[in-house]
Amino acid sequence: MELTWDVRALEAAAAEQRARRLESGADKLVVRNLHKIFGNRPELALRMLEEGRHKDDILKETGQVVGVQDASFTVKKGEIFVIMGLSGSGKSTLIRLLNRLIEPTAGEVLVDGQDVAAMSKSKLLEMRRQDMSMVFQSFALLPHRTVLDNAAFGLEVRGVDRDKRERRAMEVLEQVGLAPFAKRYPAQLSGGMQQRVGLARALASNPSIMLMDEAFSALDPLRRTEMQDVLVSLQREQSRTIIFVSHDLDEALRIGDRICIMEGGRVVQVGTSDDILQRPADDYVRAFFRGVDVAKYMTAASVAQKEQVTIFDRPEELVRGFHAALERLRLFDRDYGFVLDRDHKVLGAVSVESLVRCCEAGTFSLRDALLPDIGAVPAALPIDDLIRLVVASPCPLPVVDAEGRYVGAVTKTILLSKLCKGEQA
Repeated sequence: MELTWDVRALEAAAAEQRARRLESGADKLVVRNLHKIFGNRPELALRMLEEGRHKDDILKETGQVVGVQDASFTVKKGEIFVIMGLSGSGKSTLIRLLNRLIEPTAGEVLVDGQDVAAMSKSKLLEMRRQDMSMVFQSFALLPHRTVLDNAAFGLEVRGVDRDKRERRAMEVLEQVGLAPFAKRYPAQLSGGMQQRVGLARALASNPSIMLMDEAFSALDPLRRTEMQDVLVSLQREQSRTIIFVSHDLDEALRIGDRICIMEGGRVVQVGTSDDILQRPADDYVRAFFRGVDVAKYMTAASVAQKEQVTIFDRPEELVRGFHAALERLRLFDRDYGFVLDRDHKVLGAVSVESLVRCCEAGTFSLRDALLPDIGAVPAALPIDDLIRLVVASPCPLPVVDAEGRYVGAVTKTILLSKLCKGEQA
């Protein structure tokens, strides 16, 4: 019996890349104690916040509006970091503080170690033009310019000569699938295609950070999904740092490496979708995700448990190690075990029966006892594909991380238990 998964499951490679980025990525952006007070007496409002006063009391007593309150988080290089919250939660204010379209009242915004909040106007302008692009909900295209000219507009503002900027604009139009429409005008394009032009314009300057504020929310559901696919595809190829504001829960769970939940100007929780779905920080987050089909976003990693017997392959201890493996399975009342190398990478699975058979044949290598066609599954494998593999497998399935290291196992019992918990959530 051969255990394989179809093309759709292989899309989990994107999630594998996410895991790798989160494990090894350096901090690209660091936000520390960031505040934004709207009004003419921000210092008073800050003092009241430090005293523990609520933003509603501050508004009532002083007229000062607390837009963002003591926000702190980090964004890793190359990840898609989604900021979510209800209307008025402060998410759009927060993203505009990151490039100082709105001036912060207090706190730090560090990009590659440089404090954006303390930059001179000239240095800030240079950073916006060279290294940080922004895509808005409104397409903001120039109606009397062609698609090519719109895509090249940011480079034109920077003073890049015509031939060079048009070559670069054509490159990014090719990336977003609009090269055949380069000579057309915005009015001749659908809404989804216009948003692709806006994305191409942001990409043309080759920024290391992209800020996207409700970038796809004006599109119909089909076009929105299409643009999400474009973004994820580009991210697999280029791995930029993207900070994406959204009110769409499905969108956040679909594209985000990590999600930041905001409420009343505060950052309530930051984590992966698994973290937040399985361990909500408070009742607000729990209510925010109520009704979500948790199983839809579960992966092998969120199901795997380390309760199966693991055996280390040590070729220098053939006979002793072999009998120890058999005894270990019997001790823990397990029919199957996983054989790992010294780096905790899975070599395969053995059973009591396969070990006894080798013993009777006078063979004492664990590798000779490995069961055929029992492969490890990637941690990012979607739950639908995992279910099919688990049902078809005669034994537990080992789950491995992006580096091939063992993270746990999935059995029919474990899977059923997790799915039942997901339904109750």
